[in-house]
Amino acid sequence: MFARLFLVFTSVSLLEIFVLVKVGSFLGAWPTVALVIVTALIGSALVRSQGLQLLQQLQQRMAQGEMPGLQLIEGVMLLVTGVLLVTPGFVTDFCGLLLLQPRIRASIAKSVLANVKLNPTASMSGSFSHSQTGSPFTRQKIDEDVIEGEFERKDDEK
Repeated sequence: MFARLFLVFTSVSLLEIFVLVKVGSFLGAWPTVALVIVTALIGSALVRSQGLQLLQQLQQRMAQGEMPGLQLIEGVMLLVTGVLLVTPGFVTDFCGLLLLQPRIRASIAKSVLANVKLNPTASMSGSFSHSQTGSPFTRQKIDEDVIEGEFERKDDEK
């Protein structure tokens, strides 16, 4: 796993340097730096607006009593998009702009959601499992022996 991450980060960094040098030799140093800053500013503003829209959708789903699985995954993807857009470089900006497209983000989120199943009875360490069929957020009967009630704490007065 470490070797794969090292390979990905190294190759993305080298590709970014290559593209920045090529664009810099074509436009010049200062216009290239300005372009990187402008894309970061515009990208973060777009991520913020789409994040607020996604938050409203998430609240609506929760108010209806539904599990907002798709919106949660899209929220994580928007977080990654923000990081990609703020990272200096044109390759990461391009990837971030692709993830800003709602259709692309939704299709990736649906494929992730189709392969992940949430088990509400499992512990936190094993709460996700791979699913071949069905919706990952189907309601399951948890435990029939649960007794609901209220309690009141009375502190000892000394």
